[in-house]
Amino acid sequence: MTEAGRDIPALVRSQFRSALPAKLGIALSGGGDSMALMNLLHDCFGSGEVQLFAATVDHGLRPGSADEAVAAGTAAARLGIAHEVLHWTDRPQDGNLQAQARAARYELLCGWARQHGIPVLALGHTADDQAETVLMRMARASGVTGLSGMAARRTHKGVTLLRPLLDVTRSELRRYLESRGVDWAEDPSNEDTRFERVRVRKALEHLAPLGVTPEVLASIARNMSKAREALDWYVFLAARDLAHVQAGAVVLCQRKFRTLPVEISHRLLVRAVQWVSGAAYPPRRVPMEKAVLAARSGSSATLAGCRLVCTAKQVWVCREYNAVNGVTALPGQLWDGRWKIFGGDAKGCEVRALGRQGLAQCPDWRATGVPGPVLEATPAVWRGARLAAAPAAGMANGWSAETAGSEEEFFASLLSH
Repeated sequence: MTEAGRDIPALVRSQFRSALPAKLGIALSGGGDSMALMNLLHDCFGSGEVQLFAATVDHGLRPGSADEAVAAGTAAARLGIAHEVLHWTDRPQDGNLQAQARAARYELLCGWARQHGIPVLALGHTADDQAETVLMRMARASGVTGLSGMAARRTHKGVTLLRPLLDVTRSELRRYLESRGVDWAEDPSNEDTRFERVRVRKALEHLAPLGVTPEVLASIARNMSKAREALDWYVFLAARDLAHVQAGAVVLCQRKFRTLPVEISHRLLVRAVQWVSGAAYPPRRVPMEKAVLAARSGSSATLAGCRLVCTAKQVWVCREYNAVNGVTALPGQLWDGRWKIFGGDAKGCEVRALGRQGLAQCPDWRATGVPGPVLEATPAVWRGARLAAAPAAGMANGWSAETAGSEEEFFASLLSH
């Protein structure tokens, strides 16, 4: 129990619903939040009903990070939890350092989880983190999805990411650790005001007297999450009525799309672009709003590696040729992260985008009913400079091309977060 009387272990356990995973991973930085998470999960499942594993990502960006990773491993060992240190070997590029480090952290942790057969990875984000996220997104004039904050549960590359502490404040976790005599490390970057999140954290201290507290902002995120779920349901129903998948593109009935409420059409187009491009995050709202207007007016647009191609009655959301020009794979391998092409004699062949020149060599492409710009970004089999097959463009020659995701999986993606 905390000083406020809340049973935090019971709250954490409730986040796992009815079915417990056989193995549970813990993202352990060694800071107060993740140390509390590890100890709480040990309180909940230390009896052995769930096998716990922990991993620490050492980004190697500052002196002492290696020692902190070792200390985190020592803390895990005291609880009998297997621990591994993961190293970020790619050096950061110019740009947002925190965003690059975060992306690398998720890649390393999810790769580690898959390697060890761990289906669920627990993250230590708190109500304070949620509040900071909401404030940052308010500054960007985000809509319902942005203001719903971080999802309590989502899937990333086959691993379920679970945030069981989103309703718990940082101060509650510190009291919990102190009551158990557990030490933790303080990351000096948490005081570096060059980072937006740190500035927002400090701003929250001045907002508290006005009643704008982490708990209030986290509650707003929960309310927005409920609104998002309702909107997603109506997007799903709309997609069932006016969308289908063809030649790797999402195809919308333009007449019905025009009649949708603006927010529903916006969200449907966002999810179509994400599904076609494979992007984890949606495009910015302003370029998306321009794309929605283009789709409604029957004009074309490009964004996020995708192209909107409007015909007399349809809107095709397809891959942009420039985004896949130069992407190669061997037959049978995944091309552009979403296509598989197989069959025929693969000797000396590689898979590349069809392109305009390749399309000109497909005499029956118009019979497919697919617009030329859509087909140009589909995979074709090339033997050197010679086109051997283009299944999507009606030139199969014994070859087949399939997208890794089916039409039903597109519809299902509209309800997943």
